[in-house]
Amino acid sequence: MIRTLEPRDLPGLLAVQRACYGEGFVESAEVFARRLASPANCSLAAEQGGRIVGYLAAYRSLLGKVTPLHGDFEAVDAPDTLYVHDMAVLPACAGQGIARALLAPLLHGARSEGLRHSALVAVQGAQGYWARHGYAPWALHDTAQRQRLVGYGSDAVYMAM
Repeated sequence: MIRTLEPRDLPGLLAVQRACYGEGFVESAEVFARRLASPANCSLAAEQGGRIVGYLAAYRSLLGKVTPLHGDFEAVDAPDTLYVHDMAVLPACAGQGIARALLAPLLHGARSEGLRHSALVAVQGAQGYWARHGYAPWALHDTAQRQRLVGYGSDAVYMAM
C-alpha cells in the first residue's frame, strides 16, 4: 500500500535507510521529523504487512535548488519543481515495483499541481536508474548549490526533467 509518509513511520523509514545506505547517507529521525512537518512536504511510504518497506522523501521546491544532506525541506514561494530527496526500498523487496509505485503518483500529482520539473541528486551510482525514469544531468550555475551537491560525495549528480 502506498500512502502519505507520517511521523509514526520514522522507525520503519530509518530501518529501510540503514538497509540501503552506508553510514554517510543515513539521516536522523529528527531531520525527517522536521521534513514531514514542512508545508512543502509530499513524501510517501510503501507498506506491506504493517511494516514500511520503502519510502520516497520529496517536496515542492525550485529547479536548481539542492537540498543539503541532513537538510530541511524549505518551503519556497511559487515552487516549480518536485524535488525527490531520497527513495529507498528494502533490498528484500527489490523487483516488486515498489519504487515505481512510489514515484508515479508523486510525478502525476506534481504535474496536476502545475510543477513543471522534477529534480534530484543521484548518489551511489544511481544515475542510470534515474535516467531510465526521464531524468538527465542538469548543470548547476549557482556556487552555493554546487557546494551543497559536493556534500553528497564526488559521484553525486544533480539531475532534472
